[in-house]
Amino acid sequence: MVAFGYLITLLVVSFTSTDAFTPSLPKHRATLTTVLYAESSTSASTGLRKAQELIKSLVEEKKCFSTEAGAKSFGDACAFNVVYEDCFQPQPVVGKTPVTEHLLQKVEARKGRGEVRLDMLSDGDEACGFAWTWTAGDEEGLRGTTYVGLNKQGLIEYVREIPEPIFKPGDLTLELLKAVTAGAEPNPPKEYDPRTPTTACDVVDYLFNTVQGSSIDESVRIFDDSIVYRDFNYENVLNGKTEVRKFIEDFSFPGIEFRAQRIDDGIESCCFTWEVALLDAPDTIKGISFYKLDPITRKVSYVRDVPESAIKPPLLGKLARDFRPGLGVFQGVKAGSRPGGM
Repeated sequence: MVAFGYLITLLVVSFTSTDAFTPSLPKHRATLTTVLYAESSTSASTGLRKAQELIKSLVEEKKCFSTEAGAKSFGDACAFNVVYEDCFQPQPVVGKTPVTEHLLQKVEARKGRGEVRLDMLSDGDEACGFAWTWTAGDEEGLRGTTYVGLNKQGLIEYVREIPEPIFKPGDLTLELLKAVTAGAEPNPPKEYDPRTPTTACDVVDYLFNTVQGSSIDESVRIFDDSIVYRDFNYENVLNGKTEVRKFIEDFSFPGIEFRAQRIDDGIESCCFTWEVALLDAPDTIKGISFYKLDPITRKVSYVRDVPESAIKPPLLGKLARDFRPGLGVFQGVKAGSRPGGM
């Protein structure tokens, strides 16, 4: 359930502490009003909700990550106090003009090679998130996830973007965690009222703000039998509830606190930001997750977790972008060979 692959990164940060920037912005949380009135905030012409429609237009139509005109369109859609947490970089970018310049720099760094493909887009109105893949010609490469929150005027006020790590440590994370948290005292299970949420944003809120720390059985119940779980610190996906359950059990150690931060108001899918604290470490590791529901069972059928890197920019990631600016990885794969960026 939790993006546990981040922990190897957290261990590095714990011993190489730097001042962290945490913008003070409101969380986007699902409420009963959001769910009941979702239809009223849907665009009559496109069937999309506000945030969803804006991001689809900027990424797919304007091509904001691969053209100068698109980058400027993204900047035009931002509030003056926008905060853009590009977690590939050491510090966030703050302000409408600096964010526009940051997007133009991204375009320039691609050197006219390739585009960013929109793989999945949550159907949020006040905020949304999207899974993406860099493509160039008949190849595809770097993947990642981005969360976008709007203000009351419908302008972009917050962005968090995290690419997948080039090096994926796999079970090394588990071994390191066992060593570092040895002797940590477990917290008593929290009491909660079981329920069965049916919208994606409510599912996420229930899992991480109600059930977490109480019952693995209840957490696993919320996943569909066909669940595909992508944690980007592993090369391979987890398939089915048995594998996901073992994954959760393996990493159920005391000494870890997972904190959901901003949760979009998506109904069929939901993107949310989070941070993880390890023991008494002064710094946290940030991440993004994307959850998608099965349209029939209303249970979680797909998860994508991605944590930030402790070192920014990450060495291998920077080398890969310099070497292959259109793909962002050293070796691409055939375009379309990973459906949905899987």
